[in-house]
Amino acid sequence: MSNFYEKLINILKEEDNFIDENNDLIKNEIINSSLKGDRKLIQLLVKDEQIKKLFFSKVDEYLIFDFNKFINYMDQKDFLDNSFTKFKNRIGLNIDNKFLNERGEVSLVWPYKDCVLEGGMTKEDKKRNEIFFNETLAQDEIDRLFDKKVLTNFKRYDTTGEHEVLELKESDNLIIKGNNLLALHSLKEWVKKQGGVKLIYIDPPYNTENDGFRYNDRFNHSTWLTFMKNRLELARELLSDDGTIYINIDYNEAHYLKVLMDEVFGRDNFITQIIWRMGFLSGYKTKAKKYIRNYDTILFYSKTKNYFFNKLYIPNEDFAPLLTNSEIEKAFKNFSFDKNLVPDFAEFINHTNRGERYPLEDTWNCNKWDRLNSIAIDSSVSRVDETMELGGENFKGQKPESLLQRIILSSTNENDLVLDFHLGTGTTVATAHKLNRKYIGIEQMEYIDLTVERMKNVIVGEQGGISKLLNWEGGGSFVYCELMEFNEEAMNFIQKSKNNEEIMEIWESMYKRYFLNYNLEINKFNENLDEFKSWSLDEQKKILCEMLNKNQLYVNLSEINDSQVNINENVKKLNKSFYGDYYV
Repeated sequence: MSNFYEKLINILKEEDNFIDENNDLIKNEIINSSLKGDRKLIQLLVKDEQIKKLFFSKVDEYLIFDFNKFINYMDQKDFLDNSFTKFKNRIGLNIDNKFLNERGEVSLVWPYKDCVLEGGMTKEDKKRNEIFFNETLAQDEIDRLFDKKVLTNFKRYDTTGEHEVLELKESDNLIIKGNNLLALHSLKEWVKKQGGVKLIYIDPPYNTENDGFRYNDRFNHSTWLTFMKNRLELARELLSDDGTIYINIDYNEAHYLKVLMDEVFGRDNFITQIIWRMGFLSGYKTKAKKYIRNYDTILFYSKTKNYFFNKLYIPNEDFAPLLTNSEIEKAFKNFSFDKNLVPDFAEFINHTNRGERYPLEDTWNCNKWDRLNSIAIDSSVSRVDETMELGGENFKGQKPESLLQRIILSSTNENDLVLDFHLGTGTTVATAHKLNRKYIGIEQMEYIDLTVERMKNVIVGEQGGISKLLNWEGGGSFVYCELMEFNEEAMNFIQKSKNNEEIMEIWESMYKRYFLNYNLEINKFNENLDEFKSWSLDEQKKILCEMLNKNQLYVNLSEINDSQVNINENVKKLNKSFYGDYYV
């Protein structure tokens, strides 16, 4: 590499946005910045006289940036073309000598596993930096990605246990395992038959380093917005005309999400921003050198101006007391008056002198009458019994059932349909079930098994959350099913592999069983296996994932009769019931 190459690379690496996690330059990001005339890029390039002379010309007292010359230089075959990318070129993981993220027709960022790879992590306290298998697909390669998918592994759960599903009814509650974007596409006809979804609540990844459970949601900002936009456009389509959507988020992306929601749902359909104060904080979180964050934002939008809403109030008897009994006793000691003259003084102070009810504000858990702490806050002082002992792990999520109760009661009536496509451990569906709402929950992470266990407990009458308040005694049922995996199965094998030997076993099965990218040259890959084996495990995983055809992650409904996937007649019957007239 020439001294000029080295100098240019080192200067470009001074900008964090131009380097990836391996400290390699991101060519596409640099090219995009040059096209925009990005100030940071210009400032870097003019620092060195040799670089300035090559890419800038002087007109009067002004410097003119020759971005075409700069881009052509960046596109030289040998510039930034390290051995890893050369290997990918050699086996066909590019088109016309350009990677997909350099092609003008790119229209969709497809984040595999919602930008998450578990990578063997088993507990939250052992979270580490994970690998991101994010791929960019060109428009001409997204031909069947969003086709309706085959549903399989149906199970019905009720108070008597687990049962085989022989028929689906429109009244059935559904919990679906699979990628939520693809599942949402597959739900259109089922939801349409029921008049649409009345309420959507989601608690998506916050694009931070500290979100709950096993989401490692350190997204690139633009990727996160694309991830959200793809799903929100579908969410709007699934809502009934009088339906509403609530999105729980924190300050990292709240303002950007507001702009995105204005685009997708329309600025006129923004109803309000709810501030949920999570409760009194203590410990290490209070030591940060800034004002201490103690709230989440909940963005509240409707599909149309004619949205459904039940106005809720805090009744007098549920008001938090203005004065405790000890405070009242202290008041009598300090003032000379006969307590017997007002025998119900505590009742008078705490209830009688206030109105019968108080309307809910758009700030929750913020005034003296409203109590709505997070589970983690209340659990820390043993005021609430809402932790879940499931699978040997103690989950203390932030969102209490009382939070979802407030939202569900405000925006639905009994038997209305509720949807949560970032289901987590199932607080939304557990609350909806107890409130006699129909529901659909979608989750692709493995802890959906915990959600199923939680819902089995709900059905038999568990007493956590809002159960005691509602005198919940159990009842009802739900149906569990999965998007039928195909290449997704191979994806799961890849991400769980622990060494080179396992990777090679996966490769042997990949080209025999799974659908690979049409441009992949298998013979050239096999001819270069020794070089492939020299890469790190992370790089090997990345290459294998890119080899798989993303249109075939799950089995498309149009292939339900294909002998290769071997689907039994009952599953075919249930899919026909689910899709109705749209069944193949």
